[in-house]
Amino acid sequence: MAFYYTPLSLILATWLLSTISLISLSEETKNGGVTLDLIHRDSPLLPFYDPSTTHFEHLRSLFRRSILRHSALSLAYFKSASKSPDLFEATLTSIGGAYLMKINIGTPPVEILAIADTGSDLTWTQCMPCTQCYKQKAPLFNPTNTTTYRSVSCTSQQCQSLGVESSSCDRSNGCLYQVRYGDRSYSNGNLAVETFTFDSSTSNESVVFPKVVFGCGHNNDGTFNEMGSGIVGLGGGAVSIVRQLETTIGGKFSYCLTTLDSKSSSKISFGPNAIVTGPNVSSTPIVQKSPDTFYYLTLEGVSVGNEALAYNYIPNSNSNSSIEEGNIIIDSGTTLTFLPSSLYEGLESTLEKSINGNRVSDPQGLFGLCYRLPNNGEFNAPPIIAHFTGADVELTQESTFVEVEKGVVCLTFVPSQDLAIFGNLHQMNFLIGYDLENQKVGFLPTDCSKPR
Repeated sequence: MAFYYTPLSLILATWLLSTISLISLSEETKNGGVTLDLIHRDSPLLPFYDPSTTHFEHLRSLFRRSILRHSALSLAYFKSASKSPDLFEATLTSIGGAYLMKINIGTPPVEILAIADTGSDLTWTQCMPCTQCYKQKAPLFNPTNTTTYRSVSCTSQQCQSLGVESSSCDRSNGCLYQVRYGDRSYSNGNLAVETFTFDSSTSNESVVFPKVVFGCGHNNDGTFNEMGSGIVGLGGGAVSIVRQLETTIGGKFSYCLTTLDSKSSSKISFGPNAIVTGPNVSSTPIVQKSPDTFYYLTLEGVSVGNEALAYNYIPNSNSNSSIEEGNIIIDSGTTLTFLPSSLYEGLESTLEKSINGNRVSDPQGLFGLCYRLPNNGEFNAPPIIAHFTGADVELTQESTFVEVEKGVVCLTFVPSQDLAIFGNLHQMNFLIGYDLENQKVGFLPTDCSKPR
């Protein structure tokens, strides 16, 4: 990049004008209202995309990460239900993630590309100086180059909200954070406040949020992708971005995920831009459970065509046992949908009876129901509807059956004895709005490749 020298007076004048513009805009949009790009980690839209990797190699990697993430989130869930409430924070919030977003940190702002994750609370980025940092493509954030960076005291409410196992004090009484993930990845560093700037992807506007609590990581390693510099925590916990900005954005954010083969980026919105309305919107309550990072919904069952299967489905049984509220989480970072094993078995059996095709085994040994594509490439399956409390969400066939190898399509549900997860593959081409003020999630069928 070329650098051009300009008289100091002109630099100061330009900076003052831009600052006034940002302050005015921030005042105008103090109730939120900004939309940003969400870029899938395997998308050619990423600046460091590797074109040598094939589409099916990307898919295999995606599915493997999904299995690992499910195991990690399940571990977090069951440990949070144990006798030690701090064990969850100390062990794991999430692994990896599927989408990245650009944010700007500091004054002057420095662009950061980080994983947007509804399964994490703490937002953090790798910082100089590094005791140990994983390799990343972009330069490290340097807190000494910004005028708005401030350390957080270890006696502060923000520090204490991390839990006693995830925070400690340095010699200057500053708050130190420690986050350990289920795959033994970790991030350790200083808890601080900084100015965050969100540049709109749909206009030339920027929205400034001062004094956002985040982690400045000086010791980070593990399986993090070198394209990302950290994590943007979108979970429901106290230190997440959406909770910190709750009064500013009205407790509302939404995203619209494009299909895996789309040439367009997905979008995430905060504030008024995130309100999901219209006659075709269906909403379901968010259920409060521990850990509060996750967004729990109640799945009452699924249906295949005209045949309904209850969440607690038992083959050859007429049992009408009650369904537990908050029995599934909705997650932006898990690709596949994980169902209780008995419900999955009922779904697979019902689909097999309804599909006229040549059943084959999954070459990778992951999926249970796969078919050989006919020569004309057409594959027909009955519609699958996920029945949440108050919301019937009809899934698209392009998400329920995916071509995992050349000529082989497989059902993208997986049985689980652990945590049930509604994955992002089945959220694609829905505008999904999180309303934390009214504790609900809304679904609106949408072509996410088109501008709203």
